[in-house]
Amino acid sequence: MTGMKKWCRLLLMALLLSCTDRGNRSIVILYDNDVHCNVEGYSAMKGLADACGDTAWTALVSSGDFLNGGLAGAISRGEYVTDIMKEMHYDAVALGNHEFDYRVPRLLELVHDASLPVVNLNFRTIASDSLFFQPYIIKEYGNKRIAFLGVLTPETIISEAYAFFNKDTQQMYTLCKDRLVKQVQRYVDEVRHLGTDYVIVLSHLGEVSPRNIITSIELIQQTRGIDVLLDGHTHSTIPCDTIFNLDGKPVILSQTGTRFQNIGKLLITPDGRISTELIPTDSIRHRNSRVLEITDSIISEMSEQTEQVLCHCNFPVTIRDEEGRMIVRCRETNAGNLVCDAFRKVSGAQLAVNNGGGMRENLPEGDWTYADIVNMLPYDNYLQVIKLSGAKLLELLLATTANAPRLDGQFPQISGFRFTLNINATGHKRVSNVQVYNDSTHHYEPLSLSREYTLCTTNYCISGGGMYHILHQEKVVADNIIPYHESLVRYITHHLHGKIPSHYANVQGRIQILY
Repeated sequence: MTGMKKWCRLLLMALLLSCTDRGNRSIVILYDNDVHCNVEGYSAMKGLADACGDTAWTALVSSGDFLNGGLAGAISRGEYVTDIMKEMHYDAVALGNHEFDYRVPRLLELVHDASLPVVNLNFRTIASDSLFFQPYIIKEYGNKRIAFLGVLTPETIISEAYAFFNKDTQQMYTLCKDRLVKQVQRYVDEVRHLGTDYVIVLSHLGEVSPRNIITSIELIQQTRGIDVLLDGHTHSTIPCDTIFNLDGKPVILSQTGTRFQNIGKLLITPDGRISTELIPTDSIRHRNSRVLEITDSIISEMSEQTEQVLCHCNFPVTIRDEEGRMIVRCRETNAGNLVCDAFRKVSGAQLAVNNGGGMRENLPEGDWTYADIVNMLPYDNYLQVIKLSGAKLLELLLATTANAPRLDGQFPQISGFRFTLNINATGHKRVSNVQVYNDSTHHYEPLSLSREYTLCTTNYCISGGGMYHILHQEKVVADNIIPYHESLVRYITHHLHGKIPSHYANVQGRIQILY
């Protein structure tokens, strides 16, 4: 009995030491943002979590924009993505603006079916001011408690307006733009009162804003009690910045870029030191086998649907320059010419416009597949045709070029007309020399301000918040014709007969910018 008691005491001591050691482990929180359906990265992120889990408490979090922006989202309306995310076992997931691309009922369906732990403190109903999701989640890692709060940029009501208004143009939902800082402070204070050791905000705000909407930096500066803000929305690569809060205390800000360029790693050591770093996803060798199995199955399913070769092109058709800058958002591109010609030819409209932000990837030199087209035009947008006056077209051009030469997702790519944008030394903009192409005479003619024209664009640009709402009240004469990526497929196969003409190799002078 004496020997048995001694053995039991030794076992109990070992267990106590083990618990103490585990309590003193570091905490590793891996984070992503703006994945935009690049599903191949998830197995690497989960694999990294597996490796860290041997010596540290681990968690996975996301700062939003996962449901759309790529092939996997476009052809499944988000389901392929959430099928993978369900297996990731995230600790907390914030919403990005592109989670609203399929509208609110679809968002709620996807989140519910995948049991995603969504946190958001500012997406509310107008009628009752009630939240759709929990504002925060508190998780325990060893003897430490961490609160994760979710915040979404109010800019979403502009960029994805169709998801926030009903058919009678009544606003159904709000993102609390005017009281966002107070909302954040309220819930930070609440979780602090509940005894959390660390407060981490999963933010989809971005550190810059062209529309005078609060940024992640400003949110930190106007609040107290946040330890770390993991950001998204602007696709910036921020390994570890320090921003000082309302009390002058340091807060860490980080963002991983986009499409799994990097995986973020937040480390909290047992003595309370906090740091962040970015790990290039390509450098991670280990992959989680279960997530990889699901991902490979989905990629195989997508390939069966999308590997058909539509044509061969002898030159690249691009939205980016050689440095990766999305020039489709600030000047004419050959990709914009091709896409808008497709809009115009397929719809039969006189004119066509598309917002530069609706085009996401280059088309390479060589064979083009259905997948290439969807990756370029990945959103749930449909063609519509409206009637508008020449005066309204001029108003549209003035509004959508106002930020040039800065990048702006509403910058117009066009077909059926051309114009000159004049920018003087003070930055003042003036649109001049607008000319409309006459399909009968094959010549350009001056725009008539009083004449009505038919214009093809997407439902996003008409009623969804695009083009700064300029087209919102115009009469729709053809509704939901086909998905916008299908218009390019049809143009290539039916109108161009699988051959991309050489005149698309370069821009055609549709938009002249003079300084």
